[in-house]
Amino acid sequence: MSKKLNLLLAEDDENLGQLLHTFLKTKGYDADLARNGKAAFEKFTNGKYDFCIFDVMMPEMDGFTLAKEIREIDRKVPILFLTAKSMKEDKLEGFAIGADDYLTKPFAMEELLARISAILRRTETTSSETSEELKVGKIKYEPELRLLHLEEGVKKLTTKENQLLQLLVKNENEILDRQATLRAIWGDDNYFNGRSMDVYIAKLRKLLKEDEAIEIMNVHGKGFKLIVK
Repeated sequence: MSKKLNLLLAEDDENLGQLLHTFLKTKGYDADLARNGKAAFEKFTNGKYDFCIFDVMMPEMDGFTLAKEIREIDRKVPILFLTAKSMKEDKLEGFAIGADDYLTKPFAMEELLARISAILRRTETTSSETSEELKVGKIKYEPELRLLHLEEGVKKLTTKENQLLQLLVKNENEILDRQATLRAIWGDDNYFNGRSMDVYIAKLRKLLKEDEAIEIMNVHGKGFKLIVK
């Protein structure tokens, strides 16, 4: 690689942290290791990092809280989460915060390298443009700018509309769990937040109706599914 990339690694397991730190350095990366989320945040605010690898479960500040804090000051730095859980709701929460990918423990070192390379390729491609562009059916969608390009003009989404559409798009043709989505975006899955989410789903349906191939389907007792025929 022409320029050494600077990675921030946050892992509270001493053995795994040291192993990952050494491995990344031998593969040509500059890497700093933090033992908890608070220490990682201090390093991030005092340094310049091209990539972040965060364990989810850490003392003092967990990986999700750390990522939220970092997203307040840097919306673009890639974040890869390491988690001992493969629970879907953890992934939803991570993606809602702005994670680029997940790696479930235990994992092979080569898989970690492959994920880092894949994320960097994606971010390099999109950083050369004004923002990431996705397609929802025939409709152009720019999640970073919260823009939907519709026939009647460009529509600016609200923050929650955008978070909800991002989760639907990332889980296209899969069931998006209702309770997990509420916790990820609203922070609580109570009745009133549930009613609020139903209103947002209705708004998204209305916006996307110009493409008849798109359907946001209710899956009774489970959640929603974005289907693009």
